[in-house]
Order: sequence, then structure tokens, then C-alpha cells
Amino acid sequence: MNPNLLKLKAILAICFLLGAATFLQAQTVTVDNYFNNETHKDKAGNEVKFHYLWNDKASTGYSIFGQAFTNNGAAVLKTLPEKPTCKNLKGTNIYIIADPDNVGDNPHPNFMDKAAAKAISKWVKKGGVLFLLANDQKNCDLSHFNILAHKFGLNFNNDLILHVIDDNHFADGGISTSGIPMFKTAKEIFIKDACSITIHKKAKAILKDKNGANVLVCTHYGRGTVLAVGDPWLYNEYTNGRLPSIYENDKAANDVAAWLLSKTKQ
Repeated sequence: MNPNLLKLKAILAICFLLGAATFLQAQTVTVDNYFNNETHKDKAGNEVKFHYLWNDKASTGYSIFGQAFTNNGAAVLKTLPEKPTCKNLKGTNIYIIADPDNVGDNPHPNFMDKAAAKAISKWVKKGGVLFLLANDQKNCDLSHFNILAHKFGLNFNNDLILHVIDDNHFADGGISTSGIPMFKTAKEIFIKDACSITIHKKAKAILKDKNGANVLVCTHYGRGTVLAVGDPWLYNEYTNGRLPSIYENDKAANDVAAWLLSKTKQ
């Protein structure tokens, strides 16, 4: 074979590998801190942000979920404290919004509106991966959150499913994930006091409770993907080993992170 042709093939192969490596390293996972914007005082009396954030290592945080992303690739973890726009979502591959504030969480909540929903849906349409985690109606602003959810044929309902009274009734929040492709390692998970999700258009249910209510759903929108669940679910309190060993939320966090990252590569 022509030596120059061999050299050209070698150069192209190197370029391809370098490009692939750059792509893998560029996976950025951004968690919202605008719609979910709670604070409390630490031991020193300082006002600090908490609840469903990467840097919150208490039971309220997403530090373990964040680690699941980094364990599954070269993901960069970021936080978006501003209202989402087409500009500030650029460069994000996965955007996570968990438990938008109501007035009980924050006396001056930042509600989802049409402008933010339009920007997010445009970002998804271009290939973004969106993970929406709501909560039951007493602990989350569902009415405004649904402005965004409706873009994708989803509706977070004003109900309560998987209700768990206390630690003596863990089984009421248990769901089998055996045989579900998303869950490569977790066979049984735990979700407590969620809202159900009504689905329309192309959306499909991944998990249902024993009464047939949709717990975890997925849909495609343009070149992007939307995953939704009616609870903040994968925060540290339920991924740190506190649950009975039958419930594998720690494994589920890893499975979900891997699944979300795989969707960015498509």
C-alpha cells in the first residue's frame, strides 16, 4: 500500500480518537439552583444553600448522585443558579431540575414560566437530556412546573403515590426494577411520597406502581430525551445505605446516571 496513504489513515485514526476523547470529556451535567433555591443556617449562623445540590453532602444533597455521573465517565458537574436561557444552557449535556420551590420552601420562589420553558424545550430539541424530578404537591410547585412538563406531553398530578408512613413501612415505597433495561444493576428501588405522572403524545412509562400509576416516564423530543419522576428520589438520604438492603437506590443512582449519559452520546 502507498506509504502516504498509510500515513494519512494513521493521522485520520488519531484525529478520530482525539475527537472521541474530547467528546467523552465534555459531558457536562448541570443541576438547577434557580427553581430549587432553598437556604438554611449552618452551625455558625451563616445562610447556606442546600437541598438537591452536588456540594450538599448531608442527607438532603445530591453528592452521591453526582459521584455516580463522574464514575460513569468524565462528566463535569455544574450548578445553574440563574434562570435558564438558550445562552446559559449551551455547553450542558444533561440538565436536572429537582423539586421546584413553593412558598413553603422559599418565601420568594422562582416559578417556571413560559420563557424558561421555551428555552429549555429548544435546548432539548437540539439534543439536550433533561431529567425532571418533582415531589408531592405539598412540597413542590407543580402548577408552574407543568408549564415545562406539558411541552413534552407530561403532567405531574396533584396526588400522592408510594406513601410511606414511617421506617416501619418501607415496603410501601418499594418497586421492582428487575428486567427493566435502564436498571442494569438495581433490582429493587425505593421511592417515597411521589406524585404520579400522566403521559401523552410519545411519552412512555418505564415504571408503574402496584396500582398502575406512572412513576418514572421517558419521552423523546426532537433530538433530545426527557426523563421524569414525581419525587427528588436519588438524594443522599436514600442512596447512602440507610435503607434496608433489599432497596438498591445506590445502584439505581449509578444506573440512571449511566443511562442519561448514554442518551447524550446518541
